[in-house]
Amino acid sequence: MNTALAVLFALLTTGSNALATVLQRKAAGRVPVRGLGRGLFSALLRQRVWLGGMAATAAAACFQALALANGPLSIVQPIFVLELLIALLLAGVILGRQVPPRTWQAAIWVTVGLGVALWAAAPSGDSDTSTGGRWLLATVSCLGLVALLTVFGARRGPGPARAAALALAAALCYALTAALLKAAALAFERGGLTAFLTTWQTYGFASVGVLALFLLENALQSGTLAFSQPALTLGDACTSVVLGVLLFGEHLRTGGWLAIALLGAVAVAVGVVILGQAAAAQERAAKAAAPPAADRGAAPTPTPTPTEGDGAPTGNGAPAEQR
Repeated sequence: MNTALAVLFALLTTGSNALATVLQRKAAGRVPVRGLGRGLFSALLRQRVWLGGMAATAAAACFQALALANGPLSIVQPIFVLELLIALLLAGVILGRQVPPRTWQAAIWVTVGLGVALWAAAPSGDSDTSTGGRWLLATVSCLGLVALLTVFGARRGPGPARAAALALAAALCYALTAALLKAAALAFERGGLTAFLTTWQTYGFASVGVLALFLLENALQSGTLAFSQPALTLGDACTSVVLGVLLFGEHLRTGGWLAIALLGAVAVAVGVVILGQAAAAQERAAKAAAPPAADRGAAPTPTPTPTEGDGAPTGNGAPAEQR
């Protein structure tokens, strides 16, 4: 296990995911809002910017596999809370959005809180010794919650409730995908390509990953970044820590160290909420300045429906999110 290398690859994963998030959200904003999943992928396939986002997603998957092969799940996945910050900065460059001043305040909360939490918790242990019963428990629990959240989101129109529910469902899928990917990577280390292709986790992470992407694309189109990204980022990190302890025998320091780690986690949550508010402000400013004509000749989209809570329209070129 090489923790430093795991952190490096985790940071590369975060940057690639943030880039994919911005490109995918830009593409999602160019297609009309439909019912859940109805014709969405066929419309996105005609968007070159979406294909660029998928290329960044593929790069992120490679970096994530390398990170998980070198370090604990409970170290690698929490680093992804930095994704929202990077996504906002990239949105400023790629989408021409002004970066809200509060972004830098939030950056301090997130980075310091994450550093304190990881230092205090000091996750350790890295072995795939879990039983079939534990894998069954983890898989059924995650997918059961995903089903409930998806039904909840599908019964609501575009807005913060659907965006948050589908983003949280995607977060659970991404955390489970990471756990399955780590098990497959460990199998590859032990037995090479044959072991990798004959372990069920290889096909599990591929299947759950497709489900995560489906939920993510619908969450991106359902509401603003302010509602979807916090649920995605924090849900992924928290679920990954639980799965790391349950499935891979990872250990966290307890006692007073646990209290310090929780304080760090609270600081991260505060920073993510501030970032979400900054993202909403960024979207409102972009909407106010956007011309009524469709972008680069794309077919005009229906008049966006205002989202609940912040008054910002949805589904029309706002910056994005991802795991």
